[in-house]
This record gives sequence, C-alpha cells and structure tokens, in this order.
Amino acid sequence: MTVNDDSFTNWKIREEIAESMIPLIGKLHRERDVTVLLHSRSLVNKSVVSILKTHRFARQIAGEELSVTETLPFLQALTALDLGPSQIDIGMLAATYKSDDRGLSVEAFTAEAVAGATGANKIEGGEGRDVVLYGFGRIGRLVARLLIEKSGSGNGLRLRAIVVRGGGDQDIVKRASLLRRDSIHGQFQGTITVDEANSTINANGNAIKVIYANDPSEVDYTAYGIKNAILIDNTGKWRDREGLSKHLRPGIDKVVLTAPGKGDVPNIVHGVNHDTVKPDEQILSCASCTTNAIVPPLKAMDDEYGVMRGHVETVHSFTNDQNLLDNYHKSERRGRSAPLNMVITETGAASAVAKALPDLKARITGSSIRVPVPDVSIAILNLQLARETDRQEVLDYLRDVSLTSPLRRQIDFITAPDAVSSDFIGSRHASIVDAGALKVEGDNAILYLWYDNEFGYSCQVIRVVQHVSGVEYPTFPAPAV
Repeated sequence: MTVNDDSFTNWKIREEIAESMIPLIGKLHRERDVTVLLHSRSLVNKSVVSILKTHRFARQIAGEELSVTETLPFLQALTALDLGPSQIDIGMLAATYKSDDRGLSVEAFTAEAVAGATGANKIEGGEGRDVVLYGFGRIGRLVARLLIEKSGSGNGLRLRAIVVRGGGDQDIVKRASLLRRDSIHGQFQGTITVDEANSTINANGNAIKVIYANDPSEVDYTAYGIKNAILIDNTGKWRDREGLSKHLRPGIDKVVLTAPGKGDVPNIVHGVNHDTVKPDEQILSCASCTTNAIVPPLKAMDDEYGVMRGHVETVHSFTNDQNLLDNYHKSERRGRSAPLNMVITETGAASAVAKALPDLKARITGSSIRVPVPDVSIAILNLQLARETDRQEVLDYLRDVSLTSPLRRQIDFITAPDAVSSDFIGSRHASIVDAGALKVEGDNAILYLWYDNEFGYSCQVIRVVQHVSGVEYPTFPAPAV
C-alpha cells in the first residue's frame, strides 16, 4: 500500500467518525439545549467535512491538529450525563485531559469538568424569550439567521416578529428572498416559506410575523401574542435614551441598539463589560463593529502589559450609508462612489473605548478609511505599553487568550501566512489576531485585527441579547481567569 493509499484510508476513517458525531451533537442540542463547541466554534448543524476542517484548524492556534478520534470519546461521555442547557467545548476537554496527570477515565474527567451543568447544578430550560427585530437591513437579516439557527430546543430566544415600513407589492416576498440569499454570506441554511395572507415568514419552523409600521408608537405587540420581549433596533434612527424609549410599548421589556449609543445609554461589548448591565436596565447599545473588534484585544493587552496610549486605524469595508456613484450625501466624503474609491472618514470607536473600558487610563485616538470591499475590515492597533516585551511573548500570550481565557469567544488567532480579508467572511469572533503581521519592538506593539464587520458583530449582538434575556448558558470547561 502506498503513502497516498494510507492517507486516503485514514481520511475515510475520520469521515466515518465525524459522521457518527453528527447525531450525538444534534440530539444534545435539540433535547437538552447543549451546544457542542470545538475551540469556541459551534459544531451544531455542521457537515462531516466542516467538522473535520474545524478539527484541523486547531493546528493553527494550538500548534497541532486535533483528531476526531481524540474528541469523540468526550462527546460520547457527554451523552451519558444528565446535562442542562450549556455550551461544552470538546476541544478544551481533550486539551485539559492531556495535561491532567490523575489517571482519570475520560468518563470521570468529563463528568467532573461539566459538573456545573449536571444534577442539582443544571439550569432548567424555560419557555424562551420573545425577540422582535425593528428594521431588516444587513445586520437585521444576519441577526435573524442567528436567532433561527439558535432556536434549538425552543427554550432560548424566539424571533417572533420583524417591524418594517411597507414597501409595496410583494414586500414580504422580497424581504424573505433577501433572508434566503445573500451575496456575501451565502444561502440560508434551511427552508423559508411565505404566508402573504397572514403576513408571516416561516423559517425552519419559526413563524415570524412581519409588522408594517412607520413609527414605534403605531405598534401594540401584545396584539400579536408577544410579551416580555427584547426588541433589537437595527435601524440606527434613534441612538439616545429618549428616542429608543419609544420602543417600550406593550409587549416590549428591553431595547438593544445595534449602533453606538449616545448620552447615558450603556455601550456593551460582550466579553468585556456585559456583566455591568443592571437587571433593571431597559435600554442599551452593542456599540459599533469596530469597538467590538478593538476593545477585547485592548483589554487583553492592558491586563498583561499595561497600555499607556494607543491609536487605531481601521481599514473598513464600504457600507450602505455610502453612495454607489458620486451623489449628494450629508457627509463630506461619503457622497463619493464607495466601490471606486478609498474614502477617509471618521470613526467613533476610539472614543467609545472609554464607555466599555472605564478603567483604562490610556488615551486612544482613531481614524478610518472606507475601501472597496463589501465585507470584512481590519483594525491596526498601535500601542505604547507600560513595559518592554518581544514579539514571541506577545504571540504566545494572545494565542493563549484566544484558546483559554474568558475572551476566547471574542478573540481568534490565525497563523496562515497568506490570509486575506475574504478568508474571514462568516467569522463569529469579534476580532482575529493576524500572527504574521504582529510587530513588537520594546514597549511598542502593533496588532493587526481582522473582523467581519457584519457577521462577527451580529454574533456579539446575539451574545448581549442572550445575556440580558437570561438564556446565556455557561461554558465548560470554565475558561481560565
């Protein structure tokens, strides 16, 4: 048998193992509301090849490939436990088991590692929490996809309605079509049907009412059976407390804005300051995509090295608030053709850092350039540190942060030498550290941070909504503090 034959045989064996994992992952998700992760990447509803690719990707961050033969025993052990709603990282289970010298069986080690989700400790699933989307643009449709994907057992978040202005004939059909197909993010994973007579979109069994209104004051959500809901405003029309309070109508309990909040509206970056949200707070903001991209790594660097000052330069994909061709725009440069020019513009991300990281004393400045790509941006974070270090130390530290820290869902890490922006379309992390581009000299560090300013940001929005709704389930093994 040749080397090629051996390699192909090995691949077929791993395919078979990955195939056997799919029903186990699906059953845990549907029946117990357990999301199986591999190094913070969900394996729910993934294909055989996707599962194998996710295992292989671990090589880039952990230094060696992770095999399905290593993770399957932990997955099998989970199915035998009385688990409550949770997120369980089988990649972390396998890694921590390797370093454990007590001689425990996989079953005993797994039971101990996830004890917080079993028996008397487990969370009992509730009825779920209603969610309403106000607006259905780029972020609104991606948030809708995520809500539908995460509906799981039905005990979590439930997308009940979308509120839009009427758009004429076949409005609902056209909106459903935009949800079904996306030029950047691809096809919707599932089935979508439209009931025009009842103004409803049915997506993977989720009946979503489409409500037509020109102003929040026109809607009584209780008339649609919606109660105690979280409303996600992705229009950006209102950004202060007074304006967003218009949404606090019958049936709506909290309002979450997908843009930087103004005045005293809390700007929340999940993973950094989401624990500061007061239980009775009804209005909050998820800040901007760029703020979400820079604040987690900025916090990580400040925690380890101290940050004296910094500057962030964002090279940002163009957005719908720019013109396709030169035309009037209220901003001076955004009226110039977005797909034909690099456009210098402002960013509020640097000033927003103070809201998310009030303990950071360093002055952070920022500027931005819009460039002719439709999605994925990069933030260049130039930091003066409180102590000297070297490139390898910073690399090792940030790799570890991406794998084991409380920020592992926000910060990803890539070592691929040929990575470009399109490689990060669909990334669920707030930012991805490009190891090859990192520069360190003495007390100066320059981080290059990729981020999917549409999908990665939408994932952060969902995390905030899960947190304030009370359905943000614990992750095991617990990340290192």
